[in-house]
Amino acid sequence: MNDNWLKTTVLMAAIMALFALIGGMMGGKAGMLLALLFGGGMNLFAWWNSDRMVLSMYNAQEVDANSAPEFYGMVAELAQRAGLPMPRVYVIHEEQPNAFATGRNPENAAVAATSGIMRLLDYRELRGVMAHELAHVKHRDTLISTISATMAGAISALANFAMFFGGRDENGQPVGLLPRLAVALLAPVAASLIQMAISRAREFEADRGGAEICGDPLALASALQKIEYYAQGIAMPTAEAHPETAQMMIINPLSGGGGLGELFRTHPHTAERIERLNALARGVY
Repeated sequence: MNDNWLKTTVLMAAIMALFALIGGMMGGKAGMLLALLFGGGMNLFAWWNSDRMVLSMYNAQEVDANSAPEFYGMVAELAQRAGLPMPRVYVIHEEQPNAFATGRNPENAAVAATSGIMRLLDYRELRGVMAHELAHVKHRDTLISTISATMAGAISALANFAMFFGGRDENGQPVGLLPRLAVALLAPVAASLIQMAISRAREFEADRGGAEICGDPLALASALQKIEYYAQGIAMPTAEAHPETAQMMIINPLSGGGGLGELFRTHPHTAERIERLNALARGVY
């Protein structure tokens, strides 16, 4: 756990360094300061509004003990086992089996599952999935993933601005086209790579934490195997339109992969996750 937090801190520092680099290219020390302030403002906005934004994006429908008694009761039982406040519970009407958690802290958390995953999995498997999402809430991964996604998007915006409007170096000289083009192309790629590395680092811990919360590592392993198989053949249009949200899901919802796509994986390989959960069930991990 501590190793992953250290890795996450280092990666977030790398994203901030990208901000400083682009800002410095656009306006020297003053530009660097403005870029960092812009990044801080984006973080603050994301901190307050991330849950509402993503739930609205997916047209999520909030449910309660009356409208979805079994599902709501499952989440309530798991939240109690995890020592967490009761999160808001949502259903997303998408065929692809998937789920995610969002919110700036455990007191303002929400968990969501697609109608597809609720049809595909049995009660035990779905319980494992929701335990995984509550582990994200408990570890405060929802805040980390939101900040990294927001900052990656802000870096892309800054890089495009630098490309089209240029900037001046410390000596007041205009920055040439080639450096601006390099920043416009490479900075968003670097930010995405850092963002995906943060996401992958947190998924293993959420699997472990979810297994501990539900007390059934094999249920989560079985769920992951099913979701991986069926999600590959069922598109999720909202995720395709907003790929920055892919890292929030329990399984990557985006189509494509392989080759250079391995660098941009939002999640560890599912087979490795299942192997670790099986080892956990045997008491050797």
